Amino acid sequence: MEQTPTLPTARATPKKVFVKTYGCQMNVYDSQRMTDALAADGYVATEAIEDADLVLLNTCHIREKAAEKVYSELGRIRDMKAERESNGGELLIGVTGCVAQAEGSEIIRRAPSVDLVVGPQTYHRLPDVLTRVHRGEKVVETEYAIEDKFEHLPKLSRAAVAKRGVTAFLTVQEGCDKFCTFCVVPYTRGSEVSRPVAQIVAEAERLADAGVREVTLLGQNVNAWHGEGPDGSEWGLGRLLFRLAEIPGLARLRYTTSHPRDMDDDLIAAHRDLGALMPYLHLPVQSGSDRILKAMNRRHTSADYLRLLERIRAARSDIAMSGDFIVGFPGETEADFEDTLKMVREVSYASAFSFKYSPRPGTPGAEMDGHVAEPVKDERLQRLQALLGEQQQAFTNSMIGRTMSTLIEKPGRQPGQKVGRSPWLQPVIVDEKVAEIGDIIEVRITNAGFNSLFADPV
Repeated sequence: MEQTPTLPTARATPKKVFVKTYGCQMNVYDSQRMTDALAADGYVATEAIEDADLVLLNTCHIREKAAEKVYSELGRIRDMKAERESNGGELLIGVTGCVAQAEGSEIIRRAPSVDLVVGPQTYHRLPDVLTRVHRGEKVVETEYAIEDKFEHLPKLSRAAVAKRGVTAFLTVQEGCDKFCTFCVVPYTRGSEVSRPVAQIVAEAERLADAGVREVTLLGQNVNAWHGEGPDGSEWGLGRLLFRLAEIPGLARLRYTTSHPRDMDDDLIAAHRDLGALMPYLHLPVQSGSDRILKAMNRRHTSADYLRLLERIRAARSDIAMSGDFIVGFPGETEADFEDTLKMVREVSYASAFSFKYSPRPGTPGAEMDGHVAEPVKDERLQRLQALLGEQQQAFTNSMIGRTMSTLIEKPGRQPGQKVGRSPWLQPVIVDEKVAEIGDIIEVRITNAGFNSLFADPV
């Protein structure tokens, strides 16, 4: 009797998730955490929003009108969702990150097309949230997890890590206890929590085993990190960096973002003694005026900051400084702003981020008197950015003729090129034939653009 052949079972098409990331490096890392958590639920990441079954907006609440920008984006995605549903399909929309934490259920009230709102503390719950959404719920998950959220980070396969390249972020600390009066982070990210040493070392070893050569430790106040070491004593960031430098294959270490008050002797010693720790430090000061620093609740003076930089530079003479500045904080006078310009001239930054002050709802700064007019803030920001731009270009030009180690990271935009990373975070363009991705080679800088260096191998 002739048998009917058995046909192979068709594989279900994997669901796709598109994540749009706003803001800081912590959000970039968090977006990776979300896609990792969703991989277990059958989702694969896509860079084309049109192909997505799930769209997540990973939001930042630091900048002006951040929430309004999110609602504007949600309006565009709502139309895409309506079109998809009219054709019998499905598109889920989620808001995550700091705007999600701050706005909560208000997001779904104002944008009913949103299916889920998830705060930064609960990304590991995304698969469960989606199960509830498929049951017809509108889900808001913004309560801080009581359990150790670091325990829930997915353990990626070697192949998954290798796909991301030879550099990686590694979160060691989250939250903030500083309560600067301009900042919403303590309210959206919670209090400072440090990840245990064993977890950090294990993840760093997995990264190195997958071919990662450079790791950047992340935290809202990363140099406030402290954790119990294997010997039972409390470690600080300096000691942790020495331990990570022992991992085979891990050649370069960085960390961001730091607070001047948490820069201790051990960490400065790490800059002096640890070759793997790159000579580039992001150390925000925000203002050069002591009066404004006090109003910002920074709890250091401009002189404290400058003395700290003297100690750091004495420990590592080739270190380059990066910073953050806010202009137009409530009560800032022209004299206060001139103090900021004076500090910038004295420090000489390799790069810096500068912004106009914008009130964040719920922060003390929003309730202060003496808000500065927008045209004044605009004019001051232009002057500050012109000075910072001059310093950045001077630092970049100072590299011409120098020999330096460069980590080759990826193919260049132009055919025949590869892009590396200097110890000072600058892109370095080389001929593609000189090295493979992941190699660290010596190059001599031959030319400089505004943001990039051009080099020949030594």
